Amino acid sequence: MNGPLVGVFDGLARGDVALVFSQLIVLALLLGVAFPIHELAHALTARQLGDDTGERLGRITLNPLAHLDPFGSLLFVLTGFGWAKPVPVSPYRLRGDMRTSFAAVALAGPLSNLLLAALFALLFRLTLLFFDHSSWSTNVLLFAFSVAVQLNILLALFNLIPIPPLDGSRLLAALLPNQSQIWMDQLERYGFIILIALSATGVLGQLIVRPATLLSRTLLGL
Repeated sequence: MNGPLVGVFDGLARGDVALVFSQLIVLALLLGVAFPIHELAHALTARQLGDDTGERLGRITLNPLAHLDPFGSLLFVLTGFGWAKPVPVSPYRLRGDMRTSFAAVALAGPLSNLLLAALFALLFRLTLLFFDHSSWSTNVLLFAFSVAVQLNILLALFNLIPIPPLDGSRLLAALLPNQSQIWMDQLERYGFIILIALSATGVLGQLIVRPATLLSRTLLGL
């Protein structure tokens, strides 16, 4: 799958102004809203569970500059897969069972993306219902909202992959025996390399694009 920046260049090459504008809207919605809210959800959940590390580092904010990772953002705009700057969490400061609480902090990020997907789907349906379908601006918004739905679902599913440092690895660690944490910590050193390799070979897309497309079409009512 291509990212929104590829769509912008494609629109410029074809002289399709509507495509360019819709992809720019998608870029603003994802980098300016979805990524920051994903990391904010982690920081807020951690603080609620007793760890204020993220708060002390200024991560309880919607300012994109506090959350965006340069390489993860670049990968996202090119491929549709990427990540923001992870919120630091001190698991030993979390209340309750450490692994369960850490898993709850991890799950908050993908859940925020699924909620955003539902919100953008609602905006899509309202635009479809109340605005003139023949209008250029309406079609731009419809396309942008539909892409935003799919990309938020992709981000949620991507982050649920159980490869460190993605959120899914924290969920998996909560289900595995305590001894497995040593293995997960060792794997985390190679996590980004594994993810880049999976993305470059297309394996990542095959794993999550089809379910993301099915869920987005369901939310959009298509």
